[in-house]
Amino acid sequence: MAELDKEIIRRQLLEKRSSLREADVDSMSSNIVDAIISLEQWEQAEEVLLYWPIRNEVDVRPLLKNAWEGNKRLFMPCCRKNEPGQMDFGVVRAEADLASGSFGIKEPCRTRCEFPDAVSPDLIIVPGVGFDRSGFRIGFGGGYYDRFLARPQKEGFLSVGVCYDFQLVEGFPVEPWDKAVQLVCTDKEKIWQK
Repeated sequence: MAELDKEIIRRQLLEKRSSLREADVDSMSSNIVDAIISLEQWEQAEEVLLYWPIRNEVDVRPLLKNAWEGNKRLFMPCCRKNEPGQMDFGVVRAEADLASGSFGIKEPCRTRCEFPDAVSPDLIIVPGVGFDRSGFRIGFGGGYYDRFLARPQKEGFLSVGVCYDFQLVEGFPVEPWDKAVQLVCTDKEKIWQK
């Protein structure tokens, strides 16, 4: 099978995701959140990295609440102005610590949140436009998460890609700098990498 063009796949998946009904987003996201909360690695994690969902992405906001209630240290990404592909990570203690940032995404407020020099969480939740069964992803093309996943991580760290079942796609090109997640979690299954 010929490799599929990432741009075409990205456009098709974004169109399908944008057409989802709110009830479907809620239902499928709930399945994914429940699967993550059931992970031993989530239970044991002291530090986690999450994102704020936009445009019908998997809604992981219940995980933020679960992290705060479980006294986990919660990091969220904050894009650097005028430095494409680069993110800093702020410690978020409540939703009030968030402000509208790059691309209209809620990010840690730079005046209210701590931004440690070194961030190495136990568990990272990675959004994606699409994933394959090997854990490689199609994002928006900025390389933000690939750069973060390429950093040295602590032993036992777990990266989890989240997407809806229809966002599982095979046959797209994988670049040498692309970094796979260790687990892809959809609303229907968990796909662990060997």
